[in-house]
Amino acid sequence: MNNHPGTAPKKHPPKQLWKLFTSTFTLSAFTFGGGYVIIPLMRKKFVEQLHWLEEEEMLDLTAIAQATPGALAVNAAILIGYRVAGIIGALVTVLGTVLPPLLILSVISVFYDFFRNSYLVNLVLKGMAAGVIAVIFDVVVNMGSDVLRKKELLPILVMAAAFLASVVFSVNVVAIIVASGLIGGLYSVYKSRKDGKGMQS
Repeated sequence: MNNHPGTAPKKHPPKQLWKLFTSTFTLSAFTFGGGYVIIPLMRKKFVEQLHWLEEEEMLDLTAIAQATPGALAVNAAILIGYRVAGIIGALVTVLGTVLPPLLILSVISVFYDFFRNSYLVNLVLKGMAAGVIAVIFDVVVNMGSDVLRKKELLPILVMAAAFLASVVFSVNVVAIIVASGLIGGLYSVYKSRKDGKGMQS
């Protein structure tokens, strides 16, 4: 789906762009709990249902979105939109992602006192918080199992070390992401050079 130098830019049918918009709009409108909750839903939509992305691509896009400044959900939407339909796809997914919270917060701001003092609303929010924990746990299990399935030692060690650094030693998440990215980059360079030498011999 990416454009290459020397080739005419691919046209993206309006139906595909509309599907991108409605998909991200719906996910954003009915997802509570932030980016870590919307990521598995995006995975289910774009990988399992629409087959627009591969599992490996979704993992890579999630890692990039998490390492990029800004809201995780918006970053992931931009990357997915760009991967599927280029610049216009990124613009469409951004609009679909930010529009629901903008509308919802606008309504809530008008009735702020009611929502703040409503016992029923507080109960609903507590129930949502419990559901968010379950969804985040599902993300960890699914993405962790993808790493384990490859049976490569270094990614498994990095995943375990990142978990221990965050949970046990309370290391800053930014430092963990940067360190993991550097290790992954060096490992990729090492593998490419090793494969290149293997092909030459």
